[in-house]
Amino acid sequence: MIGLLQRVRAAQVVVEGEVVGAIGHGLLVLVGVEQGDTEAQADRLLERLLGYRVLADADGKMNLSLRDVGGGLLLVPQFTLAADTRKGMRPSFTPAASPQVGLCLFNHLVQQAHNQHSNLATGRFGADMLVTLTNDGPVTFLLRAASSR
Repeated sequence: MIGLLQRVRAAQVVVEGEVVGAIGHGLLVLVGVEQGDTEAQADRLLERLLGYRVLADADGKMNLSLRDVGGGLLLVPQFTLAADTRKGMRPSFTPAASPQVGLCLFNHLVQQAHNQHSNLATGRFGADMLVTLTNDGPVTFLLRAASSR
């Protein structure tokens, strides 16, 4: 399972003209699900997202996590993160989980995040989304919770 996290001052997701998710200061995470991923990978990714120390402390150092500051967490499903781009001029999506598995694992991630973090918003699985953000830093990290394959 892949999480592309960006530290943001604000972010939002719009679907068909409606804001479906928005946060202030915190993390926007684009989430990709790969073949072989399970709830264990989703749980591990969430553990890392909530505990990853990428938010600034009083000295401006990246020493604080979402858990420390209670910042916003915006989870956005993004199928294209699982693409294989190693060769050719067109991505291959063979590494991606099926839409059914992707939806199930994204929903699991969201439910677990809801249970552990109160400041949560999401995009909409399978929708054509407009995502806007103000990247703070910029700070962007690619986190992987490896599948068992």
